[in-house]
Amino acid sequence: MQRENPLLTRSTLPYQAPPFDKIRDTDYAPALDEGMKQELAEVQRIADNPAAPTFENTLVALERSGQLLARVNMDFNALTSANTNPTLQKVQEEAAPKLSATHDAIYLDDKLFKRIQTLYDERAQLKLDPESARLLDCYHQEFILAGAKLSAADKARLKTLNAEVATLSAQFTNRLLAAAKDGALVVHNQSALAGLSPAEVSAAAKAAKDRGLSNAWVIPLQNTTQQPALQSLISRDTRHSCSTPRGRAPSAATPTIRVTSSRASRSSALNRRSCSGSRASLRGSFRIRWRKRPAPSRGSSARSLRRPLLVHARRPRTFRP
Repeated sequence: MQRENPLLTRSTLPYQAPPFDKIRDTDYAPALDEGMKQELAEVQRIADNPAAPTFENTLVALERSGQLLARVNMDFNALTSANTNPTLQKVQEEAAPKLSATHDAIYLDDKLFKRIQTLYDERAQLKLDPESARLLDCYHQEFILAGAKLSAADKARLKTLNAEVATLSAQFTNRLLAAAKDGALVVHNQSALAGLSPAEVSAAAKAAKDRGLSNAWVIPLQNTTQQPALQSLISRDTRHSCSTPRGRAPSAATPTIRVTSSRASRSSALNRRSCSGSRASLRGSFRIRWRKRPAPSRGSSARSLRRPLLVHARRPRTFRP
């Protein structure tokens, strides 16, 4: 009897929490593929709808589409960011260009964008409430920023660049993680850990045991420049070793350079000066706006002249991986 993939059905746990006790690493790849297949079919039905575009049959339908992919992708990203392994990392690298292609198939669809453009042009007559009007505006801008108005040749080039960026970004993440693991400090004398708490020493011993090392303690690399253990370690030699680059993992420099180059090419294809500037207003990220303040009173800090104001932009559901 063939085993049912638990990711393909909605969880019955509180808050629809993933049933990780039933999910296997090998379940994610087929679930992601099925999610992409379903989403493309759902969006294609919206684009091919012979009825005139309305807020309900276009935007509401888009909001409701892709639920399986969104659910599986959220579970997968949560797991890989907290407890990944070579199997999941391979899925990441293989799925990245597929997710990028799914995103492009939706946002670069001429028929779908035509429906959204029609709604946008008639927005004054639609008499939408503020939330619905904002959703329409976000979708319209999202499609334009994704390249919906580009020529067929430019869209083909953009799809290639997006797939390359997605693949290289996944490779960069995995190489960076491998370098961090490989850069851990291995200590063979417990006295070198003087200053650490008993719990920290125990954790270091467990980390060494997990790596198959005997009579050793491992201080994992937490940050590329400053390690939390530095403030507690008494031995200068240990602190120096903790701050010295180590490891022979594949460098993340190569994918970084290629990602930067591909993103620059993508910005050029989209006629933008930068990659980040095109998304800041819609991706739900916090934008820092500097506003000039009144002159400080005597004795106050000059830093009060300029103070960052964080503004959160509402973003629609996005298909970008």
